[in-house]
Amino acid sequence: MRYRVLGGTGIEVSAYCLGTMMFGAIGNPDHDDCARIIHTALDRGINFVDTADMYSAGESEEIVGKALAARGDRDDVVLATKVHFPMGEGRNRSGNSRRWITRAVEDSLRRLRTDRIDLYQVHRPDHTTDIEETLAVLGDLVRAGKILAFGSSTFPADQLVEAHHVAERRALPRLRTEQPPYSLLARGVEAHVLPVVQRLGMGALTWSPLASGFLTGRYRKDRPFDLGTGRAALHPARFDPALPTTTAKLEAVEAFTALADDLGRTLPELALAFPLAHPAVTSVIIGPRTLDQLEAALKGADLVLDDAALDRIDAIVPPGTNVYHPDGVWQPPSLTTPALRRRPTPDRPAR
Repeated sequence: MRYRVLGGTGIEVSAYCLGTMMFGAIGNPDHDDCARIIHTALDRGINFVDTADMYSAGESEEIVGKALAARGDRDDVVLATKVHFPMGEGRNRSGNSRRWITRAVEDSLRRLRTDRIDLYQVHRPDHTTDIEETLAVLGDLVRAGKILAFGSSTFPADQLVEAHHVAERRALPRLRTEQPPYSLLARGVEAHVLPVVQRLGMGALTWSPLASGFLTGRYRKDRPFDLGTGRAALHPARFDPALPTTTAKLEAVEAFTALADDLGRTLPELALAFPLAHPAVTSVIIGPRTLDQLEAALKGADLVLDDAALDRIDAIVPPGTNVYHPDGVWQPPSLTTPALRRRPTPDRPAR
Protein backbone atom coordinates (compact mmCIF):
# COMPACT_ATOMS: atom_id res chain seq x y z
CA MET A 1 0.00 0.00 0.00
CA ARG A 2 1.27 3.45 -0.94
CA TYR A 3 0.78 6.50 1.31
CA ARG A 4 0.46 10.21 0.59
CA VAL A 5 0.08 13.41 2.62
CA LEU A 6 -3.49 14.71 2.70
CA GLY A 7 -3.93 18.28 1.49
CA GLY A 8 -1.01 19.85 3.32
CA THR A 9 -2.30 18.66 6.71
CA GLY A 10 0.74 16.48 7.40
CA ILE A 11 -1.60 13.50 7.81
CA GLU A 12 -0.41 10.45 5.86
CA VAL A 13 -3.19 8.40 4.31
CA SER A 14 -3.27 5.26 2.19
CA ALA A 15 -3.73 5.62 -1.56
CA TYR A 16 -6.83 3.46 -1.15
CA CYS A 17 -9.49 4.83 1.20
CA LEU A 18 -12.16 2.46 2.50
CA GLY A 19 -15.55 3.95 1.64
CA THR A 20 -18.48 2.68 3.69
CA MET A 21 -21.54 3.86 1.79
CA MET A 22 -22.57 0.25 1.23
CA PHE A 23 -22.46 -0.64 4.94
CA GLY A 24 -25.96 -0.76 6.40
CA ALA A 25 -29.48 -1.03 5.08
CA ILE A 26 -28.80 0.15 1.51
CA GLY A 27 -25.98 -2.34 0.95
CA ASN A 28 -24.77 -4.88 3.50
CA PRO A 29 -26.98 -4.95 6.62
CA ASP A 30 -24.79 -7.56 8.38
CA HIS A 31 -22.80 -5.51 10.92
CA ASP A 32 -20.41 -8.35 11.74
CA ASP A 33 -19.61 -8.89 8.06
CA CYS A 34 -19.01 -5.16 7.59
CA ALA A 35 -16.70 -5.18 10.60
CA ARG A 36 -14.70 -8.00 9.01
CA ILE A 37 -14.32 -5.91 5.86
CA ILE A 38 -13.08 -2.93 7.90
CA HIS A 39 -10.64 -5.05 9.91
CA THR A 40 -9.30 -6.77 6.79
CA ALA A 41 -8.76 -3.41 5.07
CA LEU A 42 -6.83 -2.12 8.08
CA ASP A 43 -4.78 -5.31 8.28
CA ARG A 44 -3.87 -4.92 4.60
CA GLY A 45 -2.49 -1.40 5.02
CA ILE A 46 -5.49 0.88 4.48
CA ASN A 47 -5.47 3.52 7.24
CA PHE A 48 -8.12 5.85 5.80
CA VAL A 49 -11.87 5.23 6.33
CA ASP A 50 -14.57 7.48 4.85
CA THR A 51 -18.23 7.51 5.80
CA ALA A 52 -21.11 10.03 6.05
CA ASP A 53 -23.97 10.70 8.44
CA MET A 54 -26.56 10.11 5.72
CA TYR A 55 -25.30 6.64 4.68
CA SER A 56 -28.17 4.37 5.71
CA ALA A 57 -29.41 7.19 8.00
CA GLY A 58 -26.45 6.96 10.36
CA GLU A 59 -26.14 3.17 10.37
CA SER A 60 -22.86 3.23 8.42
CA GLU A 61 -21.27 5.52 11.03
CA GLU A 62 -22.49 3.19 13.79
CA ILE A 63 -20.95 0.18 12.03
CA VAL A 64 -17.63 1.97 11.58
CA GLY A 65 -17.59 3.18 15.19
CA LYS A 66 -18.33 -0.26 16.55
CA ALA A 67 -15.71 -1.93 14.33
CA LEU A 68 -12.96 0.54 15.27
CA ALA A 69 -13.81 0.35 18.97
CA ALA A 70 -13.49 -3.45 18.84
CA ARG A 71 -9.89 -3.14 17.61
CA GLY A 72 -8.81 -0.47 20.04
CA ASP A 73 -6.46 1.19 17.52
CA ARG A 74 -8.37 4.41 16.79
CA ASP A 75 -5.14 6.43 16.75
CA ASP A 76 -3.89 4.42 13.76
CA VAL A 77 -6.96 5.23 11.64
CA VAL A 78 -7.64 8.46 9.74
CA LEU A 79 -11.41 8.78 10.06
CA ALA A 80 -13.49 10.93 7.71
CA THR A 81 -17.22 11.64 7.64
CA LYS A 82 -19.59 14.19 6.11
CA VAL A 83 -22.49 16.53 6.82
CA HIS A 84 -25.16 18.17 4.65
CA PHE A 85 -28.00 15.85 3.65
CA PRO A 86 -31.25 15.59 5.65
CA MET A 87 -31.16 13.47 8.80
CA GLY A 88 -34.71 12.78 9.92
CA GLU A 89 -37.93 14.74 9.49
CA GLY A 90 -38.40 18.42 10.16
CA ARG A 91 -36.82 21.73 9.26
CA ASN A 92 -33.21 22.75 9.95
CA ARG A 93 -31.94 19.16 9.97
CA SER A 94 -29.74 19.48 6.92
CA GLY A 95 -27.49 21.90 5.07
CA ASN A 96 -24.31 23.76 5.93
CA SER A 97 -25.50 26.21 8.59
CA ARG A 98 -23.87 26.72 11.98
CA ARG A 99 -27.09 25.57 13.61
CA TRP A 100 -27.12 22.21 11.83
CA ILE A 101 -23.39 21.48 11.72
CA THR A 102 -22.96 21.97 15.48
CA ARG A 103 -25.73 19.43 16.04
CA ALA A 104 -24.70 17.01 13.32
CA VAL A 105 -21.07 16.76 14.40
CA GLU A 106 -22.14 15.70 17.91
CA ASP A 107 -24.39 13.03 16.43
CA SER A 108 -21.55 11.73 14.24
CA LEU A 109 -19.09 11.67 17.15
CA ARG A 110 -21.58 9.63 19.18
CA ARG A 111 -22.27 7.15 16.39
CA LEU A 112 -18.55 6.82 15.59
CA ARG A 113 -17.68 6.33 19.28
CA THR A 114 -14.81 8.78 19.08
CA ASP A 115 -13.79 12.12 20.55
CA ARG A 116 -12.65 13.65 17.25
CA ILE A 117 -13.08 13.34 13.49
CA ASP A 118 -9.88 13.57 11.47
CA LEU A 119 -11.54 14.94 8.32
CA TYR A 120 -15.02 16.48 8.38
CA GLN A 121 -16.44 17.12 4.92
CA VAL A 122 -19.30 19.31 3.67
CA HIS A 123 -21.10 16.75 1.53
CA ARG A 124 -22.53 19.20 -1.04
CA PRO A 125 -22.80 22.98 -1.49
CA ASP A 126 -25.68 24.84 0.18
CA HIS A 127 -26.81 27.93 -1.70
CA THR A 128 -28.95 29.06 1.26
CA THR A 129 -25.96 29.39 3.61
CA ASP A 130 -23.14 31.92 3.27
CA ILE A 131 -19.85 30.05 2.86
CA GLU A 132 -18.37 32.34 5.55
CA GLU A 133 -20.78 30.90 8.10
CA THR A 134 -19.84 27.35 7.15
CA LEU A 135 -16.09 28.03 7.30
CA ALA A 136 -16.46 29.84 10.61
CA VAL A 137 -18.28 27.03 12.37
CA LEU A 138 -15.87 24.43 10.98
CA GLY A 139 -12.98 26.52 12.25
CA ASP A 140 -14.61 26.65 15.69
CA LEU A 141 -14.90 22.86 15.67
CA VAL A 142 -11.18 22.59 14.86
CA ARG A 143 -10.32 24.87 17.78
CA ALA A 144 -12.58 22.80 20.03
CA GLY A 145 -10.71 19.64 18.97
CA LYS A 146 -13.85 17.95 17.68
CA ILE A 147 -12.49 17.85 14.12
CA LEU A 148 -8.86 18.09 13.00
CA ALA A 149 -9.33 19.23 9.39
CA PHE A 150 -12.22 19.86 7.04
CA GLY A 151 -12.99 19.70 3.35
CA SER A 152 -15.73 19.57 0.74
CA SER A 153 -17.35 16.97 -1.47
CA THR A 154 -18.53 17.45 -5.04
CA PHE A 155 -18.07 21.23 -5.04
CA PRO A 156 -17.80 23.00 -8.41
CA ALA A 157 -14.45 24.68 -9.06
CA ASP A 158 -15.87 28.19 -8.71
CA GLN A 159 -17.18 27.43 -5.23
CA LEU A 160 -13.82 26.02 -4.16
CA VAL A 161 -12.21 29.27 -5.28
CA GLU A 162 -14.86 31.34 -3.50
CA ALA A 163 -14.38 29.39 -0.27
CA HIS A 164 -10.62 29.90 -0.50
CA HIS A 165 -10.96 33.66 -1.07
CA VAL A 166 -13.47 34.08 1.78
CA ALA A 167 -11.17 32.18 4.14
CA GLU A 168 -8.26 34.39 3.10
CA ARG A 169 -10.21 37.66 3.48
CA ARG A 170 -11.79 36.75 6.81
CA ALA A 171 -8.74 34.97 8.30
CA LEU A 172 -10.70 31.72 8.56
CA PRO A 173 -9.37 28.16 8.29
CA ARG A 174 -9.70 26.87 4.74
CA LEU A 175 -10.91 23.74 3.00
CA ARG A 176 -8.10 21.19 2.92
CA THR A 177 -9.67 18.55 0.68
CA GLU A 178 -12.21 18.03 -2.08
CA GLN A 179 -13.97 14.74 -2.81
CA PRO A 180 -15.12 14.68 -6.46
CA PRO A 181 -16.46 11.81 -8.59
CA TYR A 182 -13.70 10.63 -10.93
CA SER A 183 -13.37 7.53 -13.09
CA LEU A 184 -12.50 6.25 -16.54
CA LEU A 185 -16.08 7.12 -17.55
CA ALA A 186 -16.37 10.43 -15.68
CA ARG A 187 -13.39 12.68 -16.34
CA GLY A 188 -15.16 16.04 -16.21
CA VAL A 189 -13.33 17.13 -13.04
CA GLU A 190 -10.06 17.16 -14.97
CA ALA A 191 -11.12 20.37 -16.72
CA HIS A 192 -11.51 22.65 -13.69
CA VAL A 193 -11.94 20.96 -10.31
CA LEU A 194 -8.66 19.03 -10.15
CA PRO A 195 -6.53 21.93 -11.49
CA VAL A 196 -8.10 24.23 -8.87
CA VAL A 197 -7.44 21.63 -6.16
CA GLN A 198 -3.78 21.63 -7.17
CA ARG A 199 -3.48 25.42 -7.29
CA LEU A 200 -5.06 25.81 -3.85
CA GLY A 201 -2.85 23.14 -2.28
CA MET A 202 -5.80 20.89 -1.47
CA GLY A 203 -5.90 17.11 -1.57
CA ALA A 204 -8.43 15.16 -3.65
CA LEU A 205 -9.97 11.90 -2.52
CA THR A 206 -12.11 10.65 -5.36
CA TRP A 207 -15.32 8.64 -5.29
CA SER A 208 -17.08 6.19 -7.64
CA PRO A 209 -13.95 4.88 -9.40
CA LEU A 210 -16.00 1.92 -10.67
CA ALA A 211 -18.69 4.22 -12.13
CA SER A 212 -21.61 2.80 -10.13
CA GLY A 213 -20.55 -0.73 -11.08
CA PHE A 214 -20.05 -0.31 -14.82
CA LEU A 215 -16.29 -0.78 -14.41
CA THR A 216 -16.57 -3.96 -12.36
CA GLY A 217 -16.85 -6.13 -15.47
CA ARG A 218 -20.32 -7.20 -14.41
CA TYR A 219 -22.12 -5.20 -17.09
CA ARG A 220 -21.09 -5.90 -20.68
CA LYS A 221 -22.32 -5.07 -24.14
CA ASP A 222 -24.79 -7.54 -25.67
CA ARG A 223 -25.26 -9.34 -22.35
CA PRO A 224 -28.42 -9.08 -20.26
CA PHE A 225 -27.83 -7.78 -16.76
CA ASP A 226 -29.82 -8.02 -13.56
CA LEU A 227 -31.34 -4.69 -12.52
CA GLY A 228 -32.49 -6.10 -9.18
CA THR A 229 -29.13 -6.35 -7.41
CA GLY A 230 -26.11 -4.19 -6.55
CA ARG A 231 -25.92 -0.56 -7.67
CA ALA A 232 -28.45 -1.27 -10.41
CA ALA A 233 -31.07 -1.90 -7.72
CA LEU A 234 -30.24 1.44 -6.06
CA HIS A 235 -30.21 3.49 -9.27
CA PRO A 236 -32.08 1.53 -11.98
CA ALA A 237 -32.42 4.58 -14.24
CA ARG A 238 -28.64 4.71 -14.68
CA PHE A 239 -28.71 1.19 -16.12
CA ASP A 240 -31.59 1.62 -18.58
CA PRO A 241 -30.34 -0.10 -21.76
CA ALA A 242 -32.45 2.26 -23.87
CA LEU A 243 -30.48 5.32 -22.79
CA PRO A 244 -27.70 6.60 -25.10
CA THR A 245 -25.49 7.09 -22.03
CA THR A 246 -25.83 3.40 -21.15
CA THR A 247 -24.82 2.43 -24.69
CA ALA A 248 -21.84 4.79 -24.53
CA LYS A 249 -20.74 3.38 -21.18
CA LEU A 250 -20.94 -0.20 -22.43
CA GLU A 251 -18.96 0.67 -25.58
CA ALA A 252 -16.22 2.23 -23.47
CA VAL A 253 -16.22 -0.74 -21.08
CA GLU A 254 -15.39 -3.07 -23.98
CA ALA A 255 -12.38 -0.94 -24.93
CA PHE A 256 -11.18 -0.64 -21.33
CA THR A 257 -11.57 -4.39 -20.83
CA ALA A 258 -9.31 -4.99 -23.82
CA LEU A 259 -6.73 -2.58 -22.38
CA ALA A 260 -6.85 -4.30 -18.99
CA ASP A 261 -6.36 -7.68 -20.68
CA ASP A 262 -3.30 -6.34 -22.52
CA LEU A 263 -1.86 -5.20 -19.19
CA GLY A 264 -2.53 -8.57 -17.61
CA ARG A 265 -4.94 -6.95 -15.15
CA THR A 266 -8.65 -6.94 -14.40
CA LEU A 267 -10.96 -4.10 -15.39
CA PRO A 268 -11.51 -3.03 -11.73
CA GLU A 269 -7.75 -2.94 -11.14
CA LEU A 270 -7.34 -0.65 -14.16
CA ALA A 271 -10.24 1.51 -12.98
CA LEU A 272 -8.81 1.97 -9.48
CA ALA A 273 -5.32 2.76 -10.76
CA PHE A 274 -6.56 5.48 -13.11
CA PRO A 275 -7.52 8.23 -10.60
CA LEU A 276 -4.24 7.75 -8.73
CA ALA A 277 -2.32 8.64 -11.89
CA HIS A 278 -3.52 12.25 -11.61
CA PRO A 279 -1.11 14.44 -9.58
CA ALA A 280 -3.99 16.16 -7.74
CA VAL A 281 -5.37 12.91 -6.33
CA THR A 282 -4.28 11.79 -2.88
CA SER A 283 -6.52 8.78 -2.39
CA VAL A 284 -9.19 6.85 -4.28
CA ILE A 285 -12.23 5.66 -2.35
CA ILE A 286 -13.15 2.01 -2.77
CA GLY A 287 -16.62 1.03 -1.60
CA PRO A 288 -16.88 -2.75 -1.22
CA ARG A 289 -20.11 -4.37 -0.11
CA THR A 290 -18.51 -7.77 0.48
CA LEU A 291 -15.13 -9.11 1.58
CA ASP A 292 -14.60 -10.62 -1.88
CA GLN A 293 -15.05 -7.18 -3.44
CA LEU A 294 -12.45 -5.74 -1.06
CA GLU A 295 -9.98 -8.51 -1.88
CA ALA A 296 -10.49 -7.95 -5.61
CA ALA A 297 -9.77 -4.23 -5.20
CA LEU A 298 -6.66 -4.78 -3.09
CA LYS A 299 -5.07 -6.96 -5.78
CA GLY A 300 -4.52 -3.88 -7.91
CA ALA A 301 -2.89 -1.72 -5.23
CA ASP A 302 0.54 -2.04 -6.85
CA LEU A 303 -0.57 -1.03 -10.36
CA VAL A 304 0.96 2.20 -11.69
CA LEU A 305 -0.14 3.17 -15.21
CA ASP A 306 2.56 4.24 -17.68
CA ASP A 307 2.21 6.84 -20.42
CA ALA A 308 1.33 4.23 -23.04
CA ALA A 309 -1.62 2.97 -21.00
CA LEU A 310 -2.77 6.52 -20.19
CA ASP A 311 -2.58 7.46 -23.87
CA ARG A 312 -4.86 4.54 -24.72
CA ILE A 313 -7.28 5.64 -22.00
CA ASP A 314 -7.32 9.16 -23.47
CA ALA A 315 -8.19 7.72 -26.86
CA ILE A 316 -11.21 5.87 -25.43
CA VAL A 317 -12.61 8.66 -23.23
CA PRO A 318 -10.91 12.02 -23.92
CA PRO A 319 -9.61 14.11 -20.99
CA GLY A 320 -12.25 16.23 -19.30
CA THR A 321 -15.12 14.19 -20.78
CA ASN A 322 -18.05 12.70 -18.88
CA VAL A 323 -19.67 9.72 -20.60
CA TYR A 324 -22.47 10.16 -18.06
CA HIS A 325 -23.28 12.63 -15.27
CA PRO A 326 -21.66 11.06 -12.21
CA ASP A 327 -23.62 12.88 -9.49
CA GLY A 328 -27.28 11.99 -9.64
CA VAL A 329 -27.97 13.44 -6.18
CA TRP A 330 -27.21 17.15 -6.56
CA GLN A 331 -27.47 19.76 -9.29
CA PRO A 332 -26.55 23.44 -8.90
CA PRO A 333 -29.51 25.78 -8.25
CA SER A 334 -28.50 27.71 -11.38
CA LEU A 335 -29.79 24.70 -13.35
CA THR A 336 -32.65 23.48 -11.16
CA THR A 337 -34.24 26.87 -10.35
CA PRO A 338 -35.62 28.51 -13.51
CA ALA A 339 -35.86 31.96 -11.87
CA LEU A 340 -32.07 32.07 -11.54
CA ARG A 341 -31.57 31.87 -15.30
CA ARG A 342 -34.51 33.92 -16.63
CA ARG A 343 -34.61 37.72 -16.76
CA PRO A 344 -37.44 39.38 -14.83
CA THR A 345 -40.46 40.48 -16.90
CA PRO A 346 -43.75 42.14 -15.92
CA ASP A 347 -45.25 38.68 -15.58
CA ARG A 348 -42.16 37.27 -13.88
CA PRO A 349 -40.90 39.58 -11.11
CA ALA A 350 -37.35 39.44 -9.83
CA ARG A 351 -36.79 36.62 -7.37
